[in-house]
Amino acid sequence: MAIVNFLSALFLLLVPVIPSLAAQPADGLPPPPDYRGEIRRGPDGRLGAVPESAVRPGQAPRATMIVGPGERITTIGEAARLARDGEIIDIRPGTYRGQPAVWTQDRLLIRGSGERPVMLGGSAEGKGIWVVRGGKVRIENIEFRGARVAHFNGAGIRFEKGSLSVHACRFADNEMGILTANFPEQTLEVSDSEFADAPHHPGDLHHLLYVGAIGKFVLRGSRFSGGHLGHLVKSRARESHVLYNMLVDGTEGKASYELEFPNGGLVYVLGNAIAQSAGTDNPAIVAYGAEGQRWPDNALYLAHNTLVNEHFGGDFLRVWAEKFPAGLEIWQINNLLVGDGNFFRPAQGRVEGNQSARRADLIEVGGTPLRLTGQSPLRGSVRPPGSVRGVELLPTEEFAYPVGSRPLRGGSVLAPGAFQ
Repeated sequence: MAIVNFLSALFLLLVPVIPSLAAQPADGLPPPPDYRGEIRRGPDGRLGAVPESAVRPGQAPRATMIVGPGERITTIGEAARLARDGEIIDIRPGTYRGQPAVWTQDRLLIRGSGERPVMLGGSAEGKGIWVVRGGKVRIENIEFRGARVAHFNGAGIRFEKGSLSVHACRFADNEMGILTANFPEQTLEVSDSEFADAPHHPGDLHHLLYVGAIGKFVLRGSRFSGGHLGHLVKSRARESHVLYNMLVDGTEGKASYELEFPNGGLVYVLGNAIAQSAGTDNPAIVAYGAEGQRWPDNALYLAHNTLVNEHFGGDFLRVWAEKFPAGLEIWQINNLLVGDGNFFRPAQGRVEGNQSARRADLIEVGGTPLRLTGQSPLRGSVRPPGSVRGVELLPTEEFAYPVGSRPLRGGSVLAPGAFQ
């Protein structure tokens, strides 16, 4: 009898209840079983489902949908149509040509499995390769390439609603790498990703990353190069955190601004390597407030960045302070300036520890002179920058070429710039 009861219990745990035909969705597929974990016998002798996080500690959760050649679901569009809230979607390696998708689900993780799969071209709703219009969505290890639409603003990802996290992805040859909507409820975080090679369309502005008037934007450990007429990074967000990135246009680049905040906002720019090419279309590297005030709280905190100007002149930092009638606080602390250019002097704020260096005194990182030599007299020449609004301005990481960031060990010797 005990054996019969054991088998009956096991059967009920493993076999999902078959829904009625009336409960089936319009596509005719029954809903997936409610997966609750692996079947284990507990200390009390009873069978139960153990959550996957307990069964596989420290490992990525298993996919609930697998997409690619030879799988049951072969196209990205079909995956987006069938996906449900809370799904984990693995996309197999390969090139998915002309397979646009619209993602509207919540608590969705979409990731490339193994070698990074490439989403090549295609237009969802005339906006871009993927349109994200859901709740909380995370995208990992995917490449987006060749986005083109009729209005010349085709995006690798068009982000329209919710909270989006993009990690370890690549965007190349898109009219816009990522382009967002303008809702203050939106948040965008981009980490350890690469943006490159804006199209060369005469008269059209193609930004590698264009953040609209959203609530919060975080950019960390990412690399940008190869702009053309448009900006490398443009943000209209209420709050922007640009941390430990490499924004270096490169010898073939012809970007306008490397980093722009046209409507101000609360901005933290910490630990970045930012370099303007000799062929720039606009000789300012970092620009703030060109289009005037949008948000009630506006301030710029620029600390421990390395700013390199390969152009014959221009501005390391340009600020349109006159467009902010309530006044504007700007901190410029422990930045390293390489080349010729103006560094805006604010009417209010803190300016200290900013130093200049020759290219010959620097070690190249990815082909650009960025890091002070070990014997540089500038090492130990600056003080810790302190904190502001609860944000610590002393760098705890630095960019790790070609992409990502690594932690810094604290020490008594502090150097200006992005690299310690």
